[in-house]
Amino acid sequence: MGSIKGHILINSFLKTEKFMEHYRYLESSARKYGSSLSVIENADILCSYGTGGEERISSMLGGSSFLLYWDKDIRLGRQLEKICHRKGIIVCNPVDSIAACDDKSLTYQKLWEWNNNTEEFKIPLIPTITAPMAYANTGYTNTRFLDKVIEELSLPLIVKECYGSFGMQVYLAKTRKQLEDIVLKLGGTPHIYQKFIKESSGRDVRIEVAGGEVVAAMYRHSANGDFRANITIGAEMEPYSPSEEECRIALCAAEALGLDFGGVDLLFTDSGSRAGLLCEVNSNAHFKNIYDCTGINVADKIISYILASVKARH
Repeated sequence: MGSIKGHILINSFLKTEKFMEHYRYLESSARKYGSSLSVIENADILCSYGTGGEERISSMLGGSSFLLYWDKDIRLGRQLEKICHRKGIIVCNPVDSIAACDDKSLTYQKLWEWNNNTEEFKIPLIPTITAPMAYANTGYTNTRFLDKVIEELSLPLIVKECYGSFGMQVYLAKTRKQLEDIVLKLGGTPHIYQKFIKESSGRDVRIEVAGGEVVAAMYRHSANGDFRANITIGAEMEPYSPSEEECRIALCAAEALGLDFGGVDLLFTDSGSRAGLLCEVNSNAHFKNIYDCTGINVADKIISYILASVKARH
């Protein structure tokens, strides 16, 4: 069928070297497999209705067999996905899957629903409570509900903004006063509360999944006493060989969320060396660190899976 052409959609306003490096990895992998990957920016393509924008979008996607959606512009993504489906263009990851991973509360809702619809294997989830919605112009006028949160999750506990990356919007509340201060500061910002898993404080496992297979994994641990294990905030990393159980959790999480590829983070539930509790799922997980750690190029795994899917469709 000749050379397979694709596009990667990126965010126009997120062009730091940290992000651009990942786009180059994907473009390089496409070339390695005899394909091409052209960049489209969300501010160039625009989500529009009743303006003739659909014809413009169709023209920009001309000749493509796949669209690698590497952004979280969900409204644009849903419009693009409809157009791509009509044109026979594969979209990876599905936009609703990206939306479910981007919102941590929705992630847990989807995983909880999956657990309730299967008898074979239940994904072990951190006890989690979604904060009641508050309007941005009022915030929380009282915090009585926090008593119920503490009753169910105990202190200390974790507060996470629903939208956030690299551990930057995650907080540890050790007392009710700290918890209340965090919540009042967040105001109407959507967030969740989670049980603090002390056995996993400062350490976790990242498992990369692509095409229904586990392709790489690393162990991350804080080097500065932080309760978070993100490399961006100073954690260290080393290669990791996941157990059959850990692989099953990661693969089931990806399946439950409809992901073609992604990064799954697991926590430890005891002092042992195996992780058994799902923490988060990332649809657009950065893979430079895991490449540096393991020598495995996840971009190659993603591109080879997409190209195989294109060939299978044709």
